[in-house]
Amino acid sequence: MKHRANHRGEAAPRDGRERTQRQLRVGEVVRHALVGILDRGELRDPALAGVSVTVSEVRVSADLRNATAFVVPLGGEGTDEVVAAFRRAAPFLRRRMAGQVDLRRLPELFFEADTTFDNVDRIGRLLETAPGAPGRMDDGNADGTANGTTDGTSDGS
Repeated sequence: MKHRANHRGEAAPRDGRERTQRQLRVGEVVRHALVGILDRGELRDPALAGVSVTVSEVRVSADLRNATAFVVPLGGEGTDEVVAAFRRAAPFLRRRMAGQVDLRRLPELFFEADTTFDNVDRIGRLLETAPGAPGRMDDGNADGTANGTTDGTSDGS
């Protein structure tokens, strides 16, 4: 599957639709506000105690009324609990952000687990096990010869 690229050569977003400059800007404003709230420790939820969380992306709908934040805990452990905690805290986070961001209307917040890192790991493992992958030792020897001969030919058996 070939990815579409925008006019700057960047890959198309996850859902395949191009984002407007405004959507991208609002998404970044919301993301930075969320990160600031987390950095200041304003969100006190037992599920988030001692957990470092990455807000990797905030996608805003075309009408700018809804924003989906993609979050993942450091190490990927307890993702479901972290997402549930963010969903419970969504009204609180929206109120806290209202005084911090300069937007006419603050989007409704939704939270989803970010699976990008899991996908990268999965693809990496697939590439490592692919025949002919660099560094793979089972289809040839370290010196680049096949079947243990020095000239690369079959040993005749």
